[in-house]
Amino acid sequence: MTKEFDLAALLAERGAERYELHARHLNHQLPRMLRTIGFDKVYERAEGAHFWDADGNDYLDMLAGFAVMGLGRHHPVVRKALHDVLDASLADLTRFDCPPLPGLLAEKLLSYSPHLDRVFFGNSGTEAVETALKFARYATGRPRILYCTHAFHGLTTGSLSVNGEDGFRDGFAPLLPDTAVPLGDLDALARELEHGDVAALIVEPIQGKGVHEAPPGYLRAAQELLHRHKALLIADEVQTGLGRTGRFYAFQHDDGVEPDLVCVAKALSGGYVPVGATLGKDWIFQKVYSSMDRVQVHSASFGSNAQAMAAGLAVLSVMENEEIVANAEAVGGRLKSRLVELVDRYELLADVRGRGLMIGIEFGRPRSLRLRSRWTMLQAARKGLFAQMVVVPLLQRHRILTQVSGDHLEVIKLIPPLIIDAQDADRFVDAFTEVMDDAHNGGGLMWDFGKTLVRQAVANR
Repeated sequence: MTKEFDLAALLAERGAERYELHARHLNHQLPRMLRTIGFDKVYERAEGAHFWDADGNDYLDMLAGFAVMGLGRHHPVVRKALHDVLDASLADLTRFDCPPLPGLLAEKLLSYSPHLDRVFFGNSGTEAVETALKFARYATGRPRILYCTHAFHGLTTGSLSVNGEDGFRDGFAPLLPDTAVPLGDLDALARELEHGDVAALIVEPIQGKGVHEAPPGYLRAAQELLHRHKALLIADEVQTGLGRTGRFYAFQHDDGVEPDLVCVAKALSGGYVPVGATLGKDWIFQKVYSSMDRVQVHSASFGSNAQAMAAGLAVLSVMENEEIVANAEAVGGRLKSRLVELVDRYELLADVRGRGLMIGIEFGRPRSLRLRSRWTMLQAARKGLFAQMVVVPLLQRHRILTQVSGDHLEVIKLIPPLIIDAQDADRFVDAFTEVMDDAHNGGGLMWDFGKTLVRQAVANR
């Protein structure tokens, strides 16, 4: 007799093995890294912007699964939509019909960017970028893609070709023809366009790595330059889109910016079913899908599946009904303004920047000799260790989950669920203030941990 599958029993029996299972069968460096920095927690459940451990302790999530959990975890509307679509027993992914949910989600997504006409659905942000790169090269007949230094657009081979971090690219060449230009440098962009072989510039309106925003007017001027040279503008809104920056799309902070292709993913999933989308102008899709012979020239096996489409529709409904974009702008403004006030108070705090609920906190070389000597010790071992020294006590002492915003960066990035409230924002600022007080007053535990990180950095060389 076949034994019935019991997920709850399986988790109860084997859940405690989670770190050992990863070490044995998955990326073995992940549990090692988590244990080194004291992040090897066991979270039992989650709701909204909070986790709880087995002892009932509450943790504030300021990471949102790398911006996937835009509505937080287990939003009831998204959960109900998924229950409904499963209970409907739809004839999904037949491949020889036109189901309604993809069309409805495409229609709704396009309503937020009326200059765009069509959508391709894949399964992730990197797939959305891959689609945009392919479509841009085919539509223009040109091979080269421009991207910005420090950019992150994904880790599959095409998106890796426009990744501005050598640490991700090393060892994976040859990649697509590409050239990096500094974010905001129109002269560098113009020089590359003069060669006549550029298909597109792909750009994050606010870069995830370091939280660097495109200068005011840059996107519009870049768009004009690109179109003058018959090249396209691709806006990567995988992290910045769907309300993250206080607008539905981050490019909407600049008047007159109308990208030819826009990539979204992450928050569109509701945190449940992976989904990515590439929105584009009609003429681009008409070129790619130019005949019935080319109907499958670009497709995805799980693209447009009913569960993903239902989740996306539910997410957009919640965003409208609960005014999520306005909340991101208001709470993000409160959070940023309170953090900006601390810059003059702490010499280790160099800058606070960002929009909405995408905020970067940058640390820098202090003035006083006592702190400068400690800072120099960390920098000599590995840049980014001080930011990690801040992230760890935020979790260990204050039960707040954050991240360092990229390798070798002294920047913490805040990308919490867009549903956080003023109380959550104040909780973070109060905890951050205590950690910074500790650092400036020579807090032994924090700097002792810094020495541990130094030893680990040296050992890894």
